[in-house]
Amino acid sequence: MRFNLPVFVALLVGLAACQPVVANRGNILDQDALSEVKAGSSTREDVATKLGSPTQISTFDEKVWYYIGRRTKQTSFFDPVVTDQKVVEVRFDDQGVVQEVKDLDLSDTRDVSTVARSTPTYGRDDTFIKQLLGNLSRPRPMQNRREQGN
Repeated sequence: MRFNLPVFVALLVGLAACQPVVANRGNILDQDALSEVKAGSSTREDVATKLGSPTQISTFDEKVWYYIGRRTKQTSFFDPVVTDQKVVEVRFDDQGVVQEVKDLDLSDTRDVSTVARSTPTYGRDDTFIKQLLGNLSRPRPMQNRREQGN
């Protein structure tokens, strides 16, 4: 049996294309750095130094910071699969001292339902076929008629 180099190279490239892509999104916190943040003694500046800037500051309460991190794995053209997700909530008191550090899990999530309505627009609501056939019945400009007649 003879060794066929182009077939071998094509096989290697095909196998490499199936290798999953691992992506980190957000802020994946180091567990050692997180353990250094202590309720009652760490300040807002300490938290920012040890954990970095927060992924999100609460919309309704500036004293609550969220660190959100997610690791996904995607193979080829398939949808990415979440392999690891961590959300940490850091709550401060009025003086900027850490009041609570809390790990959030999937039981703390809430579904947000979207509203299925659309904004009305002005103009006609014609289908593609109606637009196409409508252009056939419109008169052509005079300039085009003269060119075709001569």
